[in-house]
Amino acid sequence: MTVTRPDTSIRPNDVLQFFIELFAFASLGIWGFVAWPMPWNIVVGIGAPAIAIVLWALFLSPKAVLQIDNYGKALIEIAVMVSAAYVWWDLGQPVVAVAFALIATISGVIKGRKAYA
Repeated sequence: MTVTRPDTSIRPNDVLQFFIELFAFASLGIWGFVAWPMPWNIVVGIGAPAIAIVLWALFLSPKAVLQIDNYGKALIEIAVMVSAAYVWWDLGQPVVAVAFALIATISGVIKGRKAYA
């Protein structure tokens, strides 16, 4: 009798997804501290990435606390990534915003195709 184990290998897109998520969290923090006046910059600079991290931990992490279907996961991931792209646009960096949005979209599509394969 052979036992099949789930595929737990780390693929290049998994590493890219990790760095995309880190970039999104950092982007939200930078935006909060730069784009808002005192004292709101402290609140938004800490709060925006904290909310995104909590959402990721609750629904998207490999050991997520709350299990939802792939469509719900995709909606949460899209919301976080669109927010990160928006903050670069709001900071007057449209090239960074578009580049990030394209990279996140392509990586997300690859991740989604893997989830439904």
